[in-house]
Order: sequence, then structure tokens, then C-alpha cells
Amino acid sequence: MSTLRDLAEEHTALRPADIDHLHRIAGDWQLLSDLSFADLLLWVPVDGDGTFLCVAQVRPTTAPTAYLDDQVGRIVGGAEVAHLEVAHRQGRIWREGDPVWYGDVPARHEAIPVRLRTGDGEAGEVIAVVGRDTNLSTARTPSQLELNYLTTADDLAQMIADGTFPPPRHPGETTSAPRVGDGLVRLDANGKVTYASPNAQSAYRRLGYASHLVGEDLAKLHRRLAGDPLEGTDAGNAVLAALRGEAPPRREIDARGATMLTRALPLMPAGVPIGALVLVRDITEVRRRDRALITKDATIREIHHRVKNNLQTVAALLRLQARRVAMPEARVALEESVRRVASIALVHETLSMSSDEAVEFDGIVDRVASAATEVAATEVSVGMRRRGTFGVLPAEIATSLVMVLNELLLNAVEHGFPPADEEADAPSPADAARPEAVVSAPRPEVVVSAHRARKQLHVTVTDNGRGLPEQFDAERGGNLGLQIVRALVTGELRGTIDLRNGADGGTEAAIVVPLARGTTDRLTGRAGPP
Repeated sequence: MSTLRDLAEEHTALRPADIDHLHRIAGDWQLLSDLSFADLLLWVPVDGDGTFLCVAQVRPTTAPTAYLDDQVGRIVGGAEVAHLEVAHRQGRIWREGDPVWYGDVPARHEAIPVRLRTGDGEAGEVIAVVGRDTNLSTARTPSQLELNYLTTADDLAQMIADGTFPPPRHPGETTSAPRVGDGLVRLDANGKVTYASPNAQSAYRRLGYASHLVGEDLAKLHRRLAGDPLEGTDAGNAVLAALRGEAPPRREIDARGATMLTRALPLMPAGVPIGALVLVRDITEVRRRDRALITKDATIREIHHRVKNNLQTVAALLRLQARRVAMPEARVALEESVRRVASIALVHETLSMSSDEAVEFDGIVDRVASAATEVAATEVSVGMRRRGTFGVLPAEIATSLVMVLNELLLNAVEHGFPPADEEADAPSPADAARPEAVVSAPRPEVVVSAHRARKQLHVTVTDNGRGLPEQFDAERGGNLGLQIVRALVTGELRGTIDLRNGADGGTEAAIVVPLARGTTDRLTGRAGPP
């Protein structure tokens, strides 16, 4: 289904600013629909002959819909849209006419012109029409709640016609919550409560106010109820700002272990401030869960921090032991263990600074690669380079993969580039006589490449060294480090590894790791599909 913007750009001559205003209305008009007990349809004129296109629709949550079928994308004209034509041409709300029938459903038509105010604050031309269509099949004598809802809806409808609704959205406010059904309080021009819905009364009771709200000065009540004086002042000032015709940001009030979210909206039909509408919602349980999640996240980060510290302690003990060992082989084995433990500690260090169980792996690879060139037992200066991106990886993959890369990088540096004074690699007299042969020799380099494809992570560690020995057995050969690599890749990571000589010389280790369900996508930050 095409979006509002797509439909408007394809079928109308509306300006970008006009379409943006229609988007703001569609983002906030659930409030008007619920207060009206009616479906709202956003109609835009297609041409000059009275044809209209429906670009958006919302159904009420407080009453049955008048339309079982979606109306978005429908183009109509003639007598069926006469009320829309009147509202568009005359710039007034149309409420005349007899009920119409949609199949077996009787409905009442209304049409509200939509204006976009100019830069100097004046009401602009009519750019669209909101059709307000009420299902009359369940009509009954309205209660006090319904009368207050309908009165408030009429005020907001007039503000749409004036171009003053919806108000600008504040940064960070992505929704219009709380909604009508959560709790509604209506104020007069002096800030006194003239009506409070039962849900609103219950929300204030949770904060410790047991009396009836009608007649109360709501700004002063918010200041009295809030446990934090600054919080109470902000909530009270928000009410006063709405009474002045402003649209303040939403505020929360905490009191007696309960939390209530408030949203204050000015009521200014025809530009005259007549009071304010305050929507309230009890979010005590939501905030309780938020606090529990924050505590859990902090605990997890602290655990990773302590694991990192413990691993660093183990590495320090192994390093100390290595200095006291006389046998060179034992010293080398302990130093290799130190590096393996330190590489795992890097993952836990990163997790201790993250809010979830996933890490941005590129930084870890860069640190491991840098460490490999510093601690490798070789006289040759080897360059390290990363190509592509690993993205965000879950901890269970990152912990094993960092050990695999640590072993492969150390092997590449230590065994791929022999010392320059080895006789096998010494230049021949003929080569020595040709300086260009020495100059053209490539600089020793190891490249780590990574990319994602088909729910798999493909990693390649390539060097331009001397390559694998002639009789090397990729399945059984190799030192302890390569045995660890094979065990981790095929076991913990459930992947595959292929050790081979590169096409242009050197050695290439190709690893394919399946990205399990829930792996985080680096670009979107959302859990990827299974």
C-alpha cells in the first residue's frame, strides 16, 4: 500500500510543507477519532472538478468503525463528496445533511477543512479535508463522559480548521501517548478541572489524591502531589503553558511509588483560549520494569567487568610464572596462554561498556591485530590491515572468534615471514646485483577481511609470506594454536575453516560462521531474521 506522501506526490500538486503538515495530522489524529467516536479519513483534492483522494484513515478505539474496508487510495467524486467540496471551497466545517448508508451501516458525515498556517501565523488556504464519519448503528443517549468527549472533539476539529492542531512535536516524542482511554481531564480558562474521566480519577488516586478532581486547580495539584519539587514544578508549569496556548512536552509525576505520564494540550477554537486538555496515563508498571531492566543491565556489565579483571589477573600470574621458568619451551607456552587469555578479556571489557550482550567487533579485531604485531616473536616488521566490517556480534560468537583470530594472526606473523638472515631466503648473487629486485619485494602484510552474506559471516586472514609447507596437512597438521582454531571454529562457532596457499603466494585462512537467530544487524540495530 502506498504511503500518504507517495499518494499525495503522485496525484496532487501539494507542496512538501503541505504534505508534512498532513503527516503531522495523521500522526496525532487518533486523539480526535477517539474523542469523536468516529472514523477519520484524510481527503486531498486531485483536480479542479471536485474529485478527492483518500490518503489516510484511522478508526476509533472507543466505538465501532463505519468502514469495514480500507479507504486509503480510493478516488471519489460527484454527489458522494459534496460535503468535502463544501468544506474545501468555503473553508468551514460541514455538519449538514442526512445520514448515509454504507451497506447495512448508517453513518453521519462531517467535513473539516485542513489549513496550514503561514510563516507570519496567519491561517493559510485549505489544503485537504478531514472526513469525520460516525457509525450510527449503536446510537444511544450520551453519558457525561461522551458529552465531554464530543465537546472536546469539536474544539479540536475547529483547531484543525484554524491550522493550530496538531501542535509541534518535541524532540524525542515519537508517539502521542497517553491516549483518550488512559485518562482525560478538561480544564477551563482558569485552570480548574471541569471534567475528569474515571480512568483519570484512578490515576490521580494512585498518586495519593483521593478526592474528586472537579474544581481543583490542576497546576497547583501537580505541585503538591509530586514527590520531587522540581518535577512538580515542571508538571504544573506544563499545565499553565497549555492554558496560555502553548504545547509543552509531556511530563511525568512520581508520588507514593506511582508514576503518571501527562500531556497537556491547549484548547483554542477560533484562536480563543478556552482552557486545556490534559491526558494522563498510569505508567507505574512500565517504569518499574524499566528500572528492573536498568538494574539488570548494570549487573551484567559489572559481571563482565569483573570477569575481565579476573582474566587479567590470570594473565598476570601466567606472565609472572613465565619469567621464573628456565625452559624456553615452557616459557613460550605460558606466554602464548597469556595472549589467549588477554584476547578473551578484550571481549569482556567491551561488553562491560555495552548495554546489551553484543559487541562492535571491528574495534576488538583492530586491537588484537595491533597486539599480534607487538608481541610476536619475529624480527620482521609486519603490517596489519582490516578490510570490510564484522559489525555487531553476540557475545557467544565474539568470545570464540577473537581467540580464533588471535591465533591466526600470531601464526601468520611468526611463521609466514622468516627472518631476513635465513639462508633459504637470502638473495642470490644475481639478485643482489639487481637493486630493483630488492626494492620490488612486497612489504610483509597480513589482511583480515570480513563480510556478511546469506546469514553467514565470512572471515579471511591472508598474508603475503612464504605459504604453507609442502607436506602440510590442513586437517591434522599445525601447532597447538591451529588445533585450538579448528576446535573453536567447528565446535563453538559451528562453522568451517579452510587453510590453503594463496593464489598469489602466502597463506589464506577462510572461515565461515553461521549467524544464529537474534544476531544484531549492524545497520538497523534490530534482531535479524532466523
